[in-house]
Amino acid sequence: MKILFIYIVPSGGMETLNRERCKSLQPHGVDCHLLYLVDGSGLQNFQMNSRTIFVTNEDDEIRMILDREQYDCITVSSDYLMLERLRGLGYRGPIIYEAQGLGSYSAARAFLHDAKIYIEPHAAALLYPNTTHLKSLFTEIYPGKKHYCFDNCLDTENFSYRSLGFSSLPIIGWVGRIESNKNWQMFLDIVTKFTRLVPDYKIWLFEDDQISPEKELFKSRVEQLKLNSRIESFANVPHHQMADYYSMIGDSGGFLCSTSVMEGFGYAVLEAMSCRCPVVTSDSDGVRSFVTHNLTGKLFAQQDVNGAVAEAFDLVCNLSLREFIRTRAITRAREQFSPQLYANRFLSMLKDLV
Repeated sequence: MKILFIYIVPSGGMETLNRERCKSLQPHGVDCHLLYLVDGSGLQNFQMNSRTIFVTNEDDEIRMILDREQYDCITVSSDYLMLERLRGLGYRGPIIYEAQGLGSYSAARAFLHDAKIYIEPHAAALLYPNTTHLKSLFTEIYPGKKHYCFDNCLDTENFSYRSLGFSSLPIIGWVGRIESNKNWQMFLDIVTKFTRLVPDYKIWLFEDDQISPEKELFKSRVEQLKLNSRIESFANVPHHQMADYYSMIGDSGGFLCSTSVMEGFGYAVLEAMSCRCPVVTSDSDGVRSFVTHNLTGKLFAQQDVNGAVAEAFDLVCNLSLREFIRTRAITRAREQFSPQLYANRFLSMLKDLV
């Protein structure tokens, strides 16, 4: 069986998901291809193979790929206009429309209503992670469609804890694009208050600087809060190296802080858990799949800076709870998000559709 995954740009959680699920499906005889409409930093994470990874937004080139490869099924993520476009280019097989994250609840609702005139006639099924707001919206707006809802996967055998020595100071980490849904403003407020309580901390910030539209606002706010000397920025780190950084943050006595307003899944949090890096995260819905408060991580309410600081302070001071969370988190990551489990569910979906 041959399938094509289509997304706009190879970056962030979608780039991770595509790479991870291709690895999980290929041992089961599924030939996985990827099409991105524009170039992006995430292509560095692939062992580039021009036969299976395409980057183009030209109709003639996409038509040529479709005619040559004769895909049994295509999965389109987010870009609902691509559904009608594929039909216009001659593809007649089943198309799965997928959403992994669509911003805030109101933005997601508006997006899915706008998409309806494209999804209803052209998509054979809908796919989304086990996330409350996505399940609710898809069920409400598309009651007549086939729905498939299951967790994403992570290769925790290879993306896992690595003992690399200790940092001279504890580290607070943050991962994301510098844009509103990732809520970088709140992160800066949290670390400003936290480091007044515990001064000897440094901050590692990981971003994709090719798609960080609020970078100048971020720089201005960092200067205003006098955080320049504390923050070390890392741009476009290859994915496999992130396991090193998460492991070092965990062993330093620090934590990963996630401040997203809304996440469909939240790969950075799961990846940190897999590397024994404890997480303090906003209750952004998608992370509930793997973060249970005081069991596999720390949760705080949206926009509650003081609550976030209190949870972070408890995590770094209560060493027995910290170690308990680190241990339970890596177990949860391994058991609930295994590539084999994902492959079984995806193959069952394909069997149903193809």
